[in-house]
Amino acid sequence: MTFGIHAIATDEAIHPAKLGPAVEERGFGALFLADHSHIPADSVTSYPLGGELPRQYYRTLDPFTALGMVAGVTENLLLGTGVALLVQRDPIQTAKEVASLDFLSNGRVIFGIGAGWNREEMRNHGTEPRTRGQLLDERMAAIIEIWTKDQAEFHGKHVDFDPVFAWPKPVQRPHPPVYVGGQSAKAIARAKRFGGWMPSATTDAGEVLEQMALIGPETPVIVNAVPPEPDIVAAYREAGAAGITFHLPNVPEAEALRVLDGLARLIG
Repeated sequence: MTFGIHAIATDEAIHPAKLGPAVEERGFGALFLADHSHIPADSVTSYPLGGELPRQYYRTLDPFTALGMVAGVTENLLLGTGVALLVQRDPIQTAKEVASLDFLSNGRVIFGIGAGWNREEMRNHGTEPRTRGQLLDERMAAIIEIWTKDQAEFHGKHVDFDPVFAWPKPVQRPHPPVYVGGQSAKAIARAKRFGGWMPSATTDAGEVLEQMALIGPETPVIVNAVPPEPDIVAAYREAGAAGITFHLPNVPEAEALRVLDGLARLIG
């Protein structure tokens, strides 16, 4: 099982060029960064977990830019999005961003994707929240066509383009692994279709097997933001998770390193 770190990289937290090596040096195998293009001012009080949205959400660095910097200062660390909001991203440009990162990092990308929850944010990108699942499906399918075909084309309801040339192609074959975030039945079906599942962790070790049973053993699972508790970590290991991540708070360098030290002791 791979142990990773999940973070929301911002201009107020530890710099990605310092974070990447710190994560790798402490024995973690992956770093996943979250994605928000912006936060509409009228949605700050609509945080799905309750209360006011933490400021880190609207100070988020672009994950691909940050991961590109991490790639240049690490050797083996896997570089993931946790998750990229593909319903807010152009599929042709996103295909190039992910393939470029995979090429430059020599095949270290994990592409986590999700439909998102902030409806106001989606609408600012021209995305209709009610049909975002269909849009996500088509954009991901179109990206795979671009990654895997010399002349790629796609004709759907939401994504439509005639044959195109687009390089670089990803180093990983047939393409970087795709993990789908979300807990709904549609998200689970999407995960089975595209390759992997990235659910949020349960906070009860007794619920781990029930959660993992939702997807079945054929689909690899990377569990996001697992509480740093030995019994929960052990439960996910025994249940067959391919990987888990621990969430790193949005804190400056000195405090971030202390948190990473504690997490390293846990996995050690």
